[in-house]
Amino acid sequence: MDSTSLFTAALGLQDPWKVAEIRFEPDQGEIHFDLACDAKRLGCPACAAADQSIHDRSQRTWQHLHFFQFKAFLHAPLPRVKCKQCGKVTQVEVPWARPGSGFTLLMDALVLTLAKKLPVSAIAQMFGVSDNRIWRAINVHVASARQATTYTEVTALGVDEKYVGRRLGYLSIFHDPLARRVIGTAEGRKADTFETFKADFVSHQGQPDAIEFITMDMSKSFQAGARKQFPEAEICFDAFHISQLVHDAVDEVRRAEVKQEASLKGSRWGLLKSPKDWSRDQITDMHWLQRSGLKTARAWRMKQRYKELHLMCRAGADPEPLYRSWISWAKRSRLEPFKRLGKTLKSHLPGILAAYRLGASNAVAENINSQIQAAIVRARGFKSLRNLTNIIFLTAGKLSNLPANPFQNPVPG
Repeated sequence: MDSTSLFTAALGLQDPWKVAEIRFEPDQGEIHFDLACDAKRLGCPACAAADQSIHDRSQRTWQHLHFFQFKAFLHAPLPRVKCKQCGKVTQVEVPWARPGSGFTLLMDALVLTLAKKLPVSAIAQMFGVSDNRIWRAINVHVASARQATTYTEVTALGVDEKYVGRRLGYLSIFHDPLARRVIGTAEGRKADTFETFKADFVSHQGQPDAIEFITMDMSKSFQAGARKQFPEAEICFDAFHISQLVHDAVDEVRRAEVKQEASLKGSRWGLLKSPKDWSRDQITDMHWLQRSGLKTARAWRMKQRYKELHLMCRAGADPEPLYRSWISWAKRSRLEPFKRLGKTLKSHLPGILAAYRLGASNAVAENINSQIQAAIVRARGFKSLRNLTNIIFLTAGKLSNLPANPFQNPVPG
């Protein structure tokens, strides 16, 4: 078998396409494959009429997966068919690339695989192309995969907002806590974000009346939007968002006290981390703090007690008396941030208790949140909300209609 036949097979080309010539340019770090179409007549792409004449050919180029350390490019004269049946002159589509793309399908698939783990700018640098070309590949395939995705089985929602920069402000992100996937986004964090999401949800065959509960933070806007757009759903406040409020209260106490107590400088992460994750220095600092009698030490103990009661609730204990006891302690703590928090939790207690009763797991919210945060970091320099939301869907949307990783072993049939 000669080299052109070998590479015809390696590239997966089938009749009438074949590799006609290989041009190796080691100084440029490139290898070029000139493809040829031997057919004199082809079927019409517009109406499928067989055996039509070729009108002309136009030269096109696609970037392919690297061959070892060399960039690889396919070049082909694309035929246009002049059809006597429908009267149209139509360009033939090629099996190795989507229409209008400058990448082969295998290259697209690799880009999508890498974009789940690497910043877009790093992928662009790796392949020697602009960021915009990488974004185009991501946007086309994610849009296509989302169009084919249905949400008929969704019976619960979770929503959280993310600050994505001064230019774009906040993005509300909706997820399915049972399937553990992102299913929608909406610009802003007001009540009308639920209207925007609902329209998209319905367009994917989602059933608003089937939603049994919605987990969220204690935003009044979110509560109003949920009640208006999903009136049958029960509103829940899961422990992930409550833990964030407890952490904020601890840090507020620390920031107020550090002005008089210089020893608290640098203590923030030790206060917020679990004791099992403390460094050696943090162990020393936290042991000193617990003997200090400072307000920050009391705040830390309240945070630890909240974590204990949450674990007890998850293990099956009745959450109502445990929460009422902690809320009472917070309101009597003489720590203003915790007094405010106690009042907030008391006024939202029905939704907090509902989260335990309905099994709204804070672990799911934490996992989704970490995936989204990682996606935002990888999309740095995303330029548009479309780019950012598509990276979020690619990372956390569990889309099933994307090109497969070209280096992943196929599942045996």
